[in-house]
Amino acid sequence: MSLVPPLSKGRLERDGLIEVVGIWSHLACADEPGHPVSDAQREAFETALAAAALAGLRPRWRHLANSAAALTRPDLRYDLVRCGLATYGVNPLAHQAAPADLRPAMRVVATVAHVKSAPEGVGVSYGHTYRTKRPTRLAIVPLGYADGVPMIPPGCAPVGFDGASLTIAGRVCMDQLVLDVGDTDVSPGDEVVLLGPGDHGEHTVEEWAAVSGRSPYEILTGTGRRRVPPVWLH
Repeated sequence: MSLVPPLSKGRLERDGLIEVVGIWSHLACADEPGHPVSDAQREAFETALAAAALAGLRPRWRHLANSAAALTRPDLRYDLVRCGLATYGVNPLAHQAAPADLRPAMRVVATVAHVKSAPEGVGVSYGHTYRTKRPTRLAIVPLGYADGVPMIPPGCAPVGFDGASLTIAGRVCMDQLVLDVGDTDVSPGDEVVLLGPGDHGEHTVEEWAAVSGRSPYEILTGTGRRRVPPVWLH
């Protein structure tokens, strides 16, 4: 509403040059319930709506609430809400549990490309920051930081396989990572789960964010990109 005054928009709509179908704004601190900025923004939004009404504008849609406000501020829902993080089943609130039963909806899976045996004491990946503690088996997974996998410290994030948790061995590379699978029966072509609801031993989005020092937003938007095609399940 700030670029063109409401009165001007009213004239343009009456002249048939435009149709104002919605008025919206965005909350800055909704992830902190009770933050005074949200109330101040509500007042500013109501002022804008009143100015639009005086200009003769009757938009069908008035929307202000993001995920956090949709869950905690019924007074900010207006005609519709814009859920982002909550759509993925991730808690949008900064320091408290979500007031709804959210279940993570996104999974990141990959197929094992190669499995090889390794003796005790072998350094794995760049810098040899991880060394095998016993004779074991290593699995190569063709997914790396170019696909959005965080470069986390070795052993900090498990990868799920058939209910078991497998350890990421060494540094995540650009195009691949290595799993120390031990005696687990993993073969080339098997599917492993890097990210999901936690049902198969894998980390959730929030757990990935915690161990990598990133936010859930970065994990969700950074994973996949061009090289990992999304599959939508209904």
